[in-house]
Amino acid sequence: MTIWVALLRGVNVGGITVKSVPLRDVFIALGFDDVRTVLASGNVVFSAARADDGAFKPEAALKAEIERALGEEFGYAAWIVLQTRAQVDAAARGFPFDADIAERQPMVIFGSDDLVLAELAEAAASMNPVLDPVRLGDGALYWNPAKGSSTTTPFAKLLAKAQYKARTTSRNLRTLEKVLAATSR
Repeated sequence: MTIWVALLRGVNVGGITVKSVPLRDVFIALGFDDVRTVLASGNVVFSAARADDGAFKPEAALKAEIERALGEEFGYAAWIVLQTRAQVDAAARGFPFDADIAERQPMVIFGSDDLVLAELAEAAASMNPVLDPVRLGDGALYWNPAKGSSTTTPFAKLLAKAQYKARTTSRNLRTLEKVLAATSR
């Protein structure tokens, strides 16, 4: 059994409302086990068993199946980042900045692929590292903006552009810790 984390993009903002119970029900209807939603920001933890032939469904097929079901249920063009619990754990543990600085907002950015993350990291390299501390990690991009500035810095504005908005999703490090704790129950 593999423990998966689905990170939904663009829900509960911009008129797309996805409540936790109906969200959980979509995953249950797809046949997943141990389905739990975490917070109201589009985080779903679930287990996927092997098929009758003993194989796991390929990740791309699993992602497409979930996106189709979400789109049908909630009426929007659903897009998710699908990670194993181990990948989310590695991303959280890899946070390269001091996450305990109260004035900072530790963010982990996941993308549709490593190329989009590398492209963002390259663009961030020319920005002020105090205002926009950004580092590329393995499968994630780390950003540690000052609290209250996560929509106004140059990197925030870059991340909000349509070309990146449609290919990335971000989570506060503390949210990821709650997601990981939900996988331990």
